[in-house]
Amino acid sequence: MVLGALAALLEIEGDISVVARARNGKEALQAVLTHKPDVFITDIEMPEMTGLDVAAELKRRKASTRVIILTTFARAGYLRRALEAGALGYLLKDMRAEQLADAVRRVSQGLRVVDPELAAEAWAEPDPLTDRERQVLRLAGEGHASGDIAGSLGLSEGTVRNYLSEAISKLGAANRIEAARIARSKGWL
Repeated sequence: MVLGALAALLEIEGDISVVARARNGKEALQAVLTHKPDVFITDIEMPEMTGLDVAAELKRRKASTRVIILTTFARAGYLRRALEAGALGYLLKDMRAEQLADAVRRVSQGLRVVDPELAAEAWAEPDPLTDRERQVLRLAGEGHASGDIAGSLGLSEGTVRNYLSEAISKLGAANRIEAARIARSKGWL
């Protein structure tokens, strides 16, 4: 329903055409690669592949499509990760339709459009985790055992424990579950 409403709102604009819609991240990536739109609008959380993962994959492939993250997650950590993944826009879903249309136009021109309050907050508390600590902590937070994490990431179990210990220490957490909860609440996972 939200997907259809968003498409309808953008289609009202005479100079914006919606060329595809997708229900999950894998469909979205395929749609972008097939249709090559000027701008791709995505949420962060999607089944099968997150919007951040899709943005990073488009960046890796050097795709010309520009990315806008449109989300309810007003978290500085997510904003930072979105920008690192190559997104030019990061907007909150409570914005007016005219503002979104304007953002699409600006991003299509290569300009960055970010919610101003969130932009100021994003630089106040930097993400202390390394990419590998984030990967290990995300899996641990999903309930995976150290041995399973080691196998899926091609690491030794001792190395996984070291990454978890570092992440727990950096976040001032009592254990891996609390560390994952803290990191997720800040938008770092």
